[in-house]
Amino acid sequence: MTDTVDDVELPYDEGASMQKKIEALQERLEVLESQNEEMRDKLLDANAENNKYQQKLERLTHENKKLKQSPLFVATVQELNDDGAIIKQHGNNQEALTEVTDEMREDLSPDDDKSPEVTFADIGGIEEQMDEVRETVEMPLISPGMFEDVGIEPPSGVLLHGPPGTGKTMLAKAVANETDATFIKMAGSELVHKFIGEGAKLVRDLFELARQEEPAVVFIDEIDAIAAKRTDSKTSGDAEVQRTMMQLLSEMDGFDDRGDIRIIAATNRFDMLDRAILRPGRFDRLIEVPNPDAEGREQIFKIHTRSMNIADNVEFADLAAEIEDASGADVKAICTEAGMFAIRDDRTEVRMDDFHDAWEKIQQDETEDENVSKTFA
Repeated sequence: MTDTVDDVELPYDEGASMQKKIEALQERLEVLESQNEEMRDKLLDANAENNKYQQKLERLTHENKKLKQSPLFVATVQELNDDGAIIKQHGNNQEALTEVTDEMREDLSPDDDKSPEVTFADIGGIEEQMDEVRETVEMPLISPGMFEDVGIEPPSGVLLHGPPGTGKTMLAKAVANETDATFIKMAGSELVHKFIGEGAKLVRDLFELARQEEPAVVFIDEIDAIAAKRTDSKTSGDAEVQRTMMQLLSEMDGFDDRGDIRIIAATNRFDMLDRAILRPGRFDRLIEVPNPDAEGREQIFKIHTRSMNIADNVEFADLAAEIEDASGADVKAICTEAGMFAIRDDRTEVRMDDFHDAWEKIQQDETEDENVSKTFA
């Protein structure tokens, strides 16, 4: 420990020379600087300790909030009133009143089961994949007799795999729209729960709803969350995920008459899937949905600018060639951002420069996101 200031004697008696007084003051200043440095180090250590406990507090608060949440279940809106919405839970037919926000109220209506508004005309750059999905999913729903005449069972399920933003979800929605089927979507991550049996129950309720609303298209996004390769891990979390997957496999195998219910799943991590989910009889068609080529990107540009006021100097072929390796979602984002640049300049016409600036901004945002991810990795 450094000496304190009080340990430094100041020779203020009349006989002391001015030089000695200066030396004493300098010594006292050095002690103060040393103490200040020590206190600064202690403050840094205290801040680091505080941050650590703050992160622990946030984690425990989040965990506590999750434990207090009601378990998820599949339900149908029966009635909307001033107090909220009366819903009927599938699986046990229990009815309950739940609060809804104003935003949710605008989107809800009793027994609101309908086809999505997405059509195949809204999808570009993946024509081959569209044809495969249509013959695998749409044809059994529209013309099941064709399969009976030939004497074969229609494909039981389709797995779409490929990079993010390539149109896998839009493909599933377009099929449901084309067949006037009820579109039921569930993310695999929503089926992962720590409470025993809850994920499996959600799967049962999901397929029970599909049977009640057939013709139906069941779309499971991020299926790798519940269908990853099984390991020897003995943790309760991994065991619950495996129970959920086994229930999904059971439901897929349990369809004797598959004419009115189609199953589509999507994943960005095909390499992670368990072989059991990929065997014939469950997903008979494995369709890769890649990023579009230059011609496909040009087509997607035209789709997403149909309602935009585009300047005569905009050349979509040049833009498509410029944004190599971009996904369909990237193209849509470029169109939206280009329109924002026009609005900022108080223009109603979108120019070629707006698209260039939009692509540059999106690339910059992606780079910043990657840097942030590396920082917190």
